[in-house]
Amino acid sequence: MTAARIDLSAGTWRARAVRYVGLYLVLALTLVAARFLTQDVRPDLRDAQKREAMLTTERDDLELRVQALGNPQRVRAWAAKNGMRRFAEAPKTTAALTGVPAPAPLPAQTTLEVRTAWR
Repeated sequence: MTAARIDLSAGTWRARAVRYVGLYLVLALTLVAARFLTQDVRPDLRDAQKREAMLTTERDDLELRVQALGNPQRVRAWAAKNGMRRFAEAPKTTAALTGVPAPAPLPAQTTLEVRTAWR
């Protein structure tokens, strides 16, 4: 058996070194390009978070205003201001119902049948 010889010459080491340096340069350029292309992502994200916080605060304020406007005391005050009266305090008039036909008489005896089935 012959032992495999490992090439340890200067030319081989130089070729390997050039290859590795080239790979590192390509990787570094790729990373720099990715950073350059995504440099606006973080500020845009911060702006979106600020807008979200403002909209959440505005929504909460509007919910409180709706609850305040829907308060029963406030509704009663608005109704009184617009000339409305509570039903219990309003004058009531009664009149006989005329022009309404009398209902048909019911049959003398009605039966109801119920059948229960257990399963």
